[in-house]
Formats: sequence, C-alpha cells, structure tokens
Amino acid sequence: MRGNLVIGAVLVGLTVVAALVSFVWTPHDPTLVDAAHRLAPPGGDYLLGTDKFGRDTLSQLMVGARTTLYVGIVAVGIAAVIGTPLGMLAGMTPRGWLSELIMRVNDLVFAFPALLLAVMLGAVYGAGTLTAMIAIGVATVPAFARIARAATMQVMVTDYIMAARAAGRRGPAIALRHVLPNIGSMLIVQASVSFAIAILAEAALSFLGFGTRPPTPSWGRMLQEAQELLFSTPRLALWPGLAIALAVLGFNLLGDGLRDHLDPKLRRIRAER
Repeated sequence: MRGNLVIGAVLVGLTVVAALVSFVWTPHDPTLVDAAHRLAPPGGDYLLGTDKFGRDTLSQLMVGARTTLYVGIVAVGIAAVIGTPLGMLAGMTPRGWLSELIMRVNDLVFAFPALLLAVMLGAVYGAGTLTAMIAIGVATVPAFARIARAATMQVMVTDYIMAARAAGRRGPAIALRHVLPNIGSMLIVQASVSFAIAILAEAALSFLGFGTRPPTPSWGRMLQEAQELLFSTPRLALWPGLAIALAVLGFNLLGDGLRDHLDPKLRRIRAER
C-alpha cells in the first residue's frame, strides 16, 4: 500500500536527518559526563533529560542514529555484495554441482546465529562496531543469496534470455545486462528489510557488550545502561527503545511499500481492481 511507503519513508527520513544533523550540531556534547546534571528531568537545556552520568539524552540519540545507520549500511552492503553474485550464479546453473554447493553452504551459514558469530569474532579480534558489522553482514548473506537465486531462475526462462543466448552472449554479459536489472527491485526490498534486522542486531550486540564500544553513543548500550534504573527512571529506557522501534518499523514499512510499488504482479492486481 502507498500508505506504508509514505509512513516508512517518513520514519526512515527522520532517522537519516537526525544522523546527518549530528555531524554538525548536537544540543550538547553526547560524551560529556556532567555529575552536576545527573538524571536531570526533561526540559530546559536538556529537552529529553540526562542519563545517570549527566550526558544529554537527545544528543546521544542523534549520534546513536548515526552509528545505527553506519552499521546497517556496511552490514547490508557486505551481505548484498557477497550474497547477490552467489545467488545469481546458483540461479543461472540450477542443476549444476556449483549451484548445489553454494546453496548448501548458504544453508549452513543461515543456521549459524549472528550473535554467536559476533561473540566468536569479538573473542578473536575484540568487540566493537567493526565486529558487529561483519557478523551482521555475514549472517545476512543467505537472505540475499536465496532472493537472488529465486529471482534469477524466474528471469532465466524468459524469451529475452533465450534471445540473448541465441545472439551469442556469454554468462557474465547476460548476468550484468539482463538478470541483474530485472532482479534489482527484489534486492532493494530485501535490503530495506535487512536494514531493519541489522538495526535490531546492532542494538542487541551493543546491549550485550559485543557491539559499539564506549564512549561512542549507541541505542543498544543506552538501553543496557538504563536497565538498573528501569523502575525509578523509566524514561532512560523509553527514548532509545522508542528510537529502535520507530527505525525498525520505518524500514519494514518502507520495504513493504517498495515491494507493492515495484512488483509488476501487484501493480496489475491493483489496476484490475
């Protein structure tokens, strides 16, 4: 529905604007510890109040949006760059041993939890934003590979692919000039949905201490720091939790709206109605 696309675009736009503005301006230094204003209530100089260390909550949310988008962009980029070519290769040779090998390895990676992978990488290379990005990206590769394979198999049986083969075009040329442009819309939708999953995964990893490290603000770590004051000062958990929920909802609605808008079958159904 068009409404999903609009609402999703607005929510995603708000997150992006907050992240971009944080590069040039924040109400206060998000990492400044000010014991004199510890747990200050919302209002005045601190629109959303301060946390238990006296840091401005709004400034932390703005910079946390930047961190969240950074992790999501890199993680989804890793997944798309690795998963899409593998899925296209498997889809263009559906009965070959290479396709079977790719999909079995894909199933193995899909069964491996991203959290466990992040813990393993953190133990070897140290916890941090880079570790979270790699873990989330690798764990998302199977989703892109499956989408790309299924879409490629649908494209490969069309008349224009047969015409391209009859004209003597080789596999790489067919993949780049015919397959990829026709599966691009599905990959865009998958990227939007994967972005929402990446936001949740980054927040969970930061909450557990395997994601973004202090003093860089992170929505997940804001939740972790707020849990001991959950009953006395619930607003400390409310703001980052609301930010995560709205960002995830925005990307999910955006993906749903893009699917409805880009899918030709759904467009035909709406036109018939």
